[in-house]
Amino acid sequence: MKIYKALTIAGSDTSGGAGIQADLKTFQERKVFGMTALTVIVAQDPANGWFHNVFPIDTKLVEAQIETVVSGIGIDSFKTGMLGSSELIELVARKMEELNMPNLVIDPVMVCKGADEALHPETAISYRDVLIPKATVVTPNLFEAGQLSQKGTPKTLDEMKEAAAIIHELGAKYVLVKGGGKLQHERAVDVLYDGTTFELLESDRIEKAYTHGAGCTYSAAITAELAKGRPVRDAILTAKAFITEAIRHSFPLNQYVGPTYHAAYRDVEKA
Repeated sequence: MKIYKALTIAGSDTSGGAGIQADLKTFQERKVFGMTALTVIVAQDPANGWFHNVFPIDTKLVEAQIETVVSGIGIDSFKTGMLGSSELIELVARKMEELNMPNLVIDPVMVCKGADEALHPETAISYRDVLIPKATVVTPNLFEAGQLSQKGTPKTLDEMKEAAAIIHELGAKYVLVKGGGKLQHERAVDVLYDGTTFELLESDRIEKAYTHGAGCTYSAAITAELAKGRPVRDAILTAKAFITEAIRHSFPLNQYVGPTYHAAYRDVEKA
């Protein structure tokens, strides 16, 4: 039996719904063996409105984790989540070159869920200059697309397309701007751009949905499908179906947060 392997270079979400926890659950559901390089640990404060405390991991330790996985085992694809600093972004770009790491999916995490401002605004510059030119797929949400395109947060489909085109010009092969249910549109919609064609990926709006970890899960599903050798567009379409069901069956953990349900797509595939 062929074992497909994927690496996630991302933060740890103590509550279990996002970050490497979401990535590993998604890899497992998509029948891919997942491995990790932790960049930060995020702990939530139940005594302070679920405030997110972010504890960075030393860059040398991140590099050692990448070396362990890539040099010691090998990978078929990898993704990034919360990198948190220009130094980490530059490290990932350097290791990708040194170790010939294939199929990079960038989830350009710039805020913790519920926050309004970028954790470190300078990371957008590093993403644009250093890492995005190496990406197979970049999956920004609306806020991140605005940061990367330097055009401000898109509010319409045309603005999503404009942002996707600008990000593509930075060097990424495919750009997936995630509007989801936040765009004023009759359906939940994402924009996929390959440098030639804009494609709308639409799904039903899901009311009362919980979306903690949705971006991590979506990008992890793409990463898993690429690890299996799927064409990029097919990988993205499968991931769209996967995250739609995960959101449809999402649930509350407490009064502050509710994650997507990673096992939800199993029944769809069986049908």
